[in-house]
Amino acid sequence: MNRFGKRLKELRRERGITQKQLAEVLGVSKTTVCQWETMKQEPSIEMLMTLADYFHTSVDYLIGRDDI
Repeated sequence: MNRFGKRLKELRRERGITQKQLAEVLGVSKTTVCQWETMKQEPSIEMLMTLADYFHTSVDYLIGRDDI
């Protein structure tokens, strides 16, 4: 798992939400969230921005370019 998948999973767990719950918020399938976390699929740039907004973090943090 690369940094994005690992960080997405950590942020989701910190919030105490399941893959299914995150998927519902984002309007994607649970399978899609699972594939992001295991890096079998990558989110679009727009979805990266949506994820960053949802988790109150930066896209750079999500993709591993920043540790803050």
